[in-house]
Amino acid sequence: MLTLRRLDPTGADREALIEFLTGHEFPFHMRPRLTRAQVEQDIDDGDYPDDEKDSYWLHHQDHGRIGIVRLEDLEDPSPVFDLRLATEHRGHGLGEASLRAITRHLFETLPNVTRFEGQTREDNIGMRTLFLRCGWLKEAHYRESWPVRRVS
Repeated sequence: MLTLRRLDPTGADREALIEFLTGHEFPFHMRPRLTRAQVEQDIDDGDYPDDEKDSYWLHHQDHGRIGIVRLEDLEDPSPVFDLRLATEHRGHGLGEASLRAITRHLFETLPNVTRFEGQTREDNIGMRTLFLRCGWLKEAHYRESWPVRRVS
């Protein structure tokens, strides 16, 4: 069982969020390794909660806190998400439980949502497999939209 627990990034969860984001590498994100200063600035800039965004801890009944998800474009009928699992929880099937819980939460709590969007790089085979496993459909292939260092 996996649940979403709302993050309080400017209050009670600030230090835990900073530790989580600086304590793991996210090789398929624009900034794979975040510094404390970057995360603090992102929090102070409102990158986690506002009218368009909300963030949650992903909490697994057996493993505890396994990651975070940030939902974006929440005033749009087609929001997107940013999923980040802790390094030690990747590759163990928890991504599927996470994406299913996130999708369920989104459609149960936001009645104006008509579709849910996810994006990943072509070399992120794990995420691409996860999308397929969860029944998501590929709608586009952006050939040069993520100019970042390749993961080998």
